[in-house]
Amino acid sequence: MRLVLQRVSSASVSIDGQIVGEIGRGYVILLCVMQGDTSLQAQWLAEKIVKLRLFDNPNGKVNDQSVLDIVGQILVISQFTLAGDTQKGNRPDYTAAAGPEDAKILYEYFMKKLRELNVAKVESGRFGAMMHVQLINDGPVTLILEK
Repeated sequence: MRLVLQRVSSASVSIDGQIVGEIGRGYVILLCVMQGDTSLQAQWLAEKIVKLRLFDNPNGKVNDQSVLDIVGQILVISQFTLAGDTQKGNRPDYTAAAGPEDAKILYEYFMKKLRELNVAKVESGRFGAMMHVQLINDGPVTLILEK
């Protein structure tokens, strides 16, 4: 699994002009399920994300609190294009991405794990849909995680 995590002040995702998910302070996660990925990888990433200390504490200590500590929220967007390989030619090759059926199962499992880990609010877009994501990147803080 491959994901891009962005710390945000707020974010939303809309489809056909209608907001289908929105959060306040927390993370936007663009998630790509790759061929061969398993539920163990999804669980490991969910646990890692909720423990990452990317928020300052009220006294200004840098990277001292997790998304759980601040009662933060997470918006998860399916993003198969993160599997894009641009090594050859000018057209990305997305064949490393899992097929839609397998990817959707792990995408939903990943969000289930975040909820089970007590994230205050977990929102999402719609798997496979054309979406518009708006966010206010806080910092900016952006990480790429893979497992």
